[in-house]
Parts: sequence; C-alpha cells; structure tokens
Amino acid sequence: MARFEVRIAGFGGQGVVTAGYVLGQGSCIFDGKNSTMTQSYGPEARGGACRSEVVISDEAIDYPKVVKPDLLVAMSQEGYLLYYDDVKDRGTIIFDEDLVSLEEEKGGVKYFKVPATRTAEELGNRIAANVVMLGAIVALTQVVSVEAMKKAVKARWPRYSDLNLKALERGIELGSHLLKGT
Repeated sequence: MARFEVRIAGFGGQGVVTAGYVLGQGSCIFDGKNSTMTQSYGPEARGGACRSEVVISDEAIDYPKVVKPDLLVAMSQEGYLLYYDDVKDRGTIIFDEDLVSLEEEKGGVKYFKVPATRTAEELGNRIAANVVMLGAIVALTQVVSVEAMKKAVKARWPRYSDLNLKALERGIELGSHLLKGT
C-alpha cells in the first residue's frame, strides 16, 4: 500500500483525537504497517475545532503530516467546510449526516453519509460516534483490517469494550451497506 492520508475533523468532545490515535494504533501495532498521528485543537477543552491526522503506509513514512488527504472524516460542519477542498481528486469524504450539511461539494470525490451520532445514541452513548466512524473507515477504505481495529478498540477502552465493539461493528455494517449502494 502506498501512503494513505486521513484527516478526521470535528470539535472537542467528539473523540476526534482519540479516533486518530486508535486508527493509527490499529494500523501500526495490530496490522504491522507504518503510521504517524498528529493532532491539532483550539484552546477550548470542549466545543472548539480540532483535528487528527493519520498517515498509513507499508513503507517508511518520510513526512509525518497529511499533505493532501485521501480521506476526510467530517464530524462537524466547521470541520467539513475547513477541509473538504483539500481532499485529493478521487479521494473520499465520510461525514456525519446529522451534523454536516453539504452546502458546498468538491467534484471528483466520493461522498458517504454516516449517521454516526444517531447510531451511537441508539447504542446508548453519543460519545461512541467516533468509533462508529472508525467502523465506517474500515469498511469503506480497507486501510486497516477489521481484526486490527477490534484489537485497537479493546486496547483503548478495556472497561468499555462491549459498547465500543458494538459501535465499531455498527459502523462496519453501515459502511458495507454504503459500498453496496455505489
């Protein structure tokens, strides 16, 4: 696999940084690939803009930051508007359909809407929306294996692994359904 760049954008309190960490851990520790993760967030503890960026590759990574994302995961309207135009041609944008409206779109990019927050609420905890999105990433990109992500989720949330594994599985189901529709 060549270099694959992921940007996850949202606001503080959504687990955006944690999602990047778990994606990187799944790809590196449990799938044996190389990965780097960087993060950026505003001074606000919750509610401010934030993003995490993950670079995944089978080869050595010579530059740790995302230059032109293959994938944007937008978990807020602001995150979408800030970064949608940066996505590579023929790239992918996955967005939370309950929090992001596509007032502006970029041509030459695949769009997938995922009801991440709503699904997490149905599972009993809206904070698991980030894990629903991780499942959608796995299904829609295959950049990380399902087994690796399950191990990474268990490692990150050992006390809450039941809820988070359900959220991951639900995200995988949603992403797989979206793939069949394309």
